[in-house]
Amino acid sequence: MRTIKMLAFALVVAVTSAFTLNSGGYQVGDVATDFSLKNVNDKMVSLKDFKDAKGFVVIFTCNHCPFAKAYEDRIIAIDKKYKSLGYPVIAINPNNPDVQKEDSFDLMKKRAKEKGFTFPYLFDDGQKIYPQYGATKTPHVYLLQKTSKGNIVKYIGAIDDNYSDESAVKTKYLENAINSLLKDEEIAVKTTKAIGCSIKA
Repeated sequence: MRTIKMLAFALVVAVTSAFTLNSGGYQVGDVATDFSLKNVNDKMVSLKDFKDAKGFVVIFTCNHCPFAKAYEDRIIAIDKKYKSLGYPVIAINPNNPDVQKEDSFDLMKKRAKEKGFTFPYLFDDGQKIYPQYGATKTPHVYLLQKTSKGNIVKYIGAIDDNYSDESAVKTKYLENAINSLLKDEEIAVKTTKAIGCSIKA
C-alpha cells in the first residue's frame, strides 16, 4: 500500500510539474524590460539590437528537456516564417548548468550547431532574466509587441496544444497570436498553460 501511495504522489508531482499556469513575473499588458545576454556566437544580444523588428517571440528553452527538444523544429519553423514579418525568435536558456550539466553554455553552442538554429540562443547567466518574465517551464513563450511605450507582453504560454505530436496539433496558440498582431487584431487567446520541464535554479 505504501508503494502505491508513493507512486500516486510521484504522479501528482510529475503532472503538476508538466502543466503549470504562469505565476509571478510579467502579465499580458506589461512592459518587458530589455536585457543583454550572451549568444552562442559569444556576442551579447539585446532586444534593442533588432531595429526593424515589430516585436519578439521570446522563448525560454534548453538543451536537455524532452518537451523543449520536441519543439525545436517547430521553433525553427516559426522563426523562419515570422522573422521576415518582424517577429524573430529570441531563445533563452534559463537553467543553472551547475544543476543541469546538459544545459551548459558549451553544450548550448553544440546543440545550436547540431540543430541549425536560425535564431539567437542566449544564456541567462546568473538567472536574472527568467524571474522577471515569470517563466517556470522550458519551453515557455512570451510574445512581445514593440510600441512607443516599450515591448508590451501580448501572449504568454505554450506554442501549441500538442507537444508530443506536431501532426496532431489542433490549435497553434503562438502563431495565432502573432497573426493577430500582424493583422492589427485583438488576440483571442492571450494566455495558455506552459507545458514543459521545470526551470533548474
